[in-house]
Amino acid sequence: MTDLSLHLMDIMQNSLTAGASCVEVGVKAQKSTDLLTLYVRDNGSGMTEETLKRVSDPFYTTRTTRKAGLGIPLFKASAEMAGGDFRIESAPGKGTTVTATYEISNIDRKPLGSVADTVTMCIMGHPGIEFHLILENEESSFVFRTEEVREQIGDVPVNDPVIIGYLKEMIEEQSRILFGGILNEIIS
Repeated sequence: MTDLSLHLMDIMQNSLTAGASCVEVGVKAQKSTDLLTLYVRDNGSGMTEETLKRVSDPFYTTRTTRKAGLGIPLFKASAEMAGGDFRIESAPGKGTTVTATYEISNIDRKPLGSVADTVTMCIMGHPGIEFHLILENEESSFVFRTEEVREQIGDVPVNDPVIIGYLKEMIEEQSRILFGGILNEIIS
């Protein structure tokens, strides 16, 4: 994958496949500790302990349409290659949280990419799902929730092109404000 936001999209899709009605995505950049943390948390069906032990194996998948599952193994490899860590917490009926950390200054860290594109594409394709986005640095944060947008727009669908355009611009602006000067690929 060319950037980290694509890993987030893949994990978000896993959440939706697991029947999640709410998917939360977090991006936290800490300049003082040189640490970038990404996570996806859902309230989907969760995984058994056996599945959890095997999910990082690229030759294991619960899907019947193919014999390999590369999303989680590639996400894990990208974090570890960039001096970070990767973990999955899950339990049947309680959902799943996937967390990856990266050394910000590590030469092998892929760029963050467009979190705005990732989140708005998921909203467009799944307008009935609640999506939360939390962007943080050491001094400030931005929290986005689709349910709050729905309250503001009334009968207009959340995946209306005008609404999606506005949401994308808002998330892009907040990414520049929060991560410009911390993540070298984001221009403030």
